Order: sequence, then structure tokens, then C-alpha cells
Amino acid sequence: MEKQTVTQGQRKNKATKPNENQAPVSQTPVQTPTQSPPVSPAPSSPLQTTSISPSSEKKESTPEKKTEKKKLEIKKKDHALANGISLPISKKHSMYISSFIKGKSIDQAIKELEQVLKLKRAVPFKGEIPHRKGPMMSGRYPLNAAAQFILLLKGLKGNAIVNGLDLEKTVIVSSSASWAPRPQRRGGVRAKRTHVIMIAKEKA
Repeated sequence: MEKQTVTQGQRKNKATKPNENQAPVSQTPVQTPTQSPPVSPAPSSPLQTTSISPSSEKKESTPEKKTEKKKLEIKKKDHALANGISLPISKKHSMYISSFIKGKSIDQAIKELEQVLKLKRAVPFKGEIPHRKGPMMSGRYPLNAAAQFILLLKGLKGNAIVNGLDLEKTVIVSSSASWAPRPQRRGGVRAKRTHVIMIAKEKA
């Protein structure tokens, strides 16, 4: 029994005694991971500049350009012209209306032709035609031709304004009618087609 106790004690001493060949182990305390405090963002320095887009720089650099409308300079001409092509009216009626409005102002000619449309004024004609009231021997009421001439006179008035003419002084100097190519219809009958040219000028 005593041998066994000795051997057990020796075993305990062997177990407790460190090995001389082994290096001493340094026992360092184990550090537990600690949570770092939240890092606050660094305050922005006053020298820090904001980024500017190139488009905004251009807008700031370029001054605002004011758009000014240029006034069109009207070059004054000495006459105004209106040209009626292939009008569906009689050449004979056009010739008499041309002589009727020649020498008159544009507004006066329009006013008198409007009276012709209302059958209140007749256009002087030549030949064996019944007499009419007014300063004439005989006359007629060419309604179709008068309506076409009113349209031409309105165009002549607009051209006179564009050319810088004074309407109060402007007078119809020339008005001529001539045949236009006449289309053929059924039975060999040709339709009425007439060219009309009007010229207006200022009085000297």
C-alpha cells in the first residue's frame, strides 16, 4: 500500500513539475472585442466649395441677349401692278370696265363697281344698247366681270400699300384686257377666258 502511495505522489509531482526543455508560456490576458464609439462626420470646412455644372457656368458667364425685331425697310416703288390670268369673263365686258375705272382712285373704283353689282349704276357701253340713267347714252350691268374686277382692285390696293404708295394720291393709270387660251367645250363652243393687267401710280 505504501509503494502505491509513493508512486502516486511521484506521479503527481511529475505532473505538476514543468518540463525543463519546454519554453515558459506567457499567459496574456485575452482581450474581448469592444465596440468602437460611432464616428461623427467631420464638420465641413468653410473653404469647401460646391461642385458647379459647366452648363450653369455658361449661363452665368454669358449675358442675356435681348431679341430685338428688325423692322423691315419698305423700298418705295413708283407703281403697283395687278395681273389677272385666264379670268372666266367676257373680253368685251372687261374692255368697257377698264375704260370705266381708268383715271380713278382704287377705293373709288371698288365703290362704283359694288354699285354695279347692286344694279344701281351702269357701265357705259357702245352699240345698239338701251339707254341708262346717269352721264351716259347706253350701258349694261356686267355682274360677273364686275365681281372679278373688284377682286383684282383689292389685290392692286394691297400691292400699292406694300410698295409704299400713298393711296390718296394713287390713281389707276392703265387697265387692259386681252384674250387668253380658251378651252373648247361640247359642240365646238369655246369658253370665255381673259387676261387683265392693271397699273396704278401716284399723281405727280
